Parts: sequence; structure tokens; C-alpha cells
Amino acid sequence: MKLRTAQGKLKIEHSIIDGVRPMLERLLESTPQIRSVIPGRIGRVRDARGPVEVHVTVPTQNGWKAIALSAGARQELFVSTPLGKEELERALKSAAQR
Repeated sequence: MKLRTAQGKLKIEHSIIDGVRPMLERLLESTPQIRSVIPGRIGRVRDARGPVEVHVTVPTQNGWKAIALSAGARQELFVSTPLGKEELERALKSAAQR
């Protein structure tokens, strides 16, 4: 049985913290260079209040790992893309502001 269901380029294996899913959908809509986004583990943090923030952290074999902060939680995001770190950060910031 496959646990992951694909809705276009957004792969859902876990739940997604509040506010992040619409931002990811806008990101995928506006950035065709992104092959897929896979949300990962969720953890609690005290300082994640206000609008959604996403920080690109480390490169992976086929893209980047990022951390989304929202609603008192942090979530890992694995982004499959040929984009560089700065380009991806700009795209994420643009998607979060809309």
C-alpha cells in the first residue's frame, strides 16, 4: 500500500501545519522549476507565531531541505528542484507574502 498520495507536485505523507499548504500550492503554481515538495516531520517551537516563514537550510541530493514555521510548530520541507538557494528563497518569500 502506498502511503504517499500525489496531488500534482505536492506529496502528502504527513499532515501539514496551518498556513503552509496554501503557501506551497502558490509556490508550485508560480515556480515550474520545482519538481516536487514533500512535507516532513512536525515539531513544536515557541517562537513560531505570525505569518508563515520558510528558511532554506541544507542541500539534498535533488534539491533543498527547508524549515517552515507557523502556528507554534516547525515542519521540514524537502524541495526537489534545480534552483539555487537564493532563487528558491525568493520564490518561497514571494509565495508566503501572497
